[in-house]
Amino acid sequence: MNVEYSTEDKLHEQEVVALYKANKWSSAEKPQALLAALANSHSVVTARVEGKLVGLGNAISDGHLVVYYPHLLVDPEFQRQGIGKEMMRCLQKRYARFHQQMLTADVDAVAFYQSIGFSRAGRTAPMWIYQGDEH
Repeated sequence: MNVEYSTEDKLHEQEVVALYKANKWSSAEKPQALLAALANSHSVVTARVEGKLVGLGNAISDGHLVVYYPHLLVDPEFQRQGIGKEMMRCLQKRYARFHQQMLTADVDAVAFYQSIGFSRAGRTAPMWIYQGDEH
């Protein structure tokens, strides 16, 4: 399987929404806000197989010290093939010298993020005001 990764990909609403729906993410129900959020990200990385969008990750950042990785999705049909790991490698390469790289991991993704170097943030607890329904 030939996977193409890009940080310069032009995203189309229909394919982005399809990827988010395949992963049962509630942000798929707000396509205009989702596309605007991705467009305003500090970085976006994509993965494509034969032109099909099969993965997407993004970063928001102050550009100097802190980066937060809010989204990392791989089409369920393509999971466990190293695509998510490679997208994170692309993002982390850009932010390698930053003081803090952060994310909030769903319980099912904790082992994945630990395998690429993330650990629980000391004694912190994730907190949010959330308007989705998938958690």
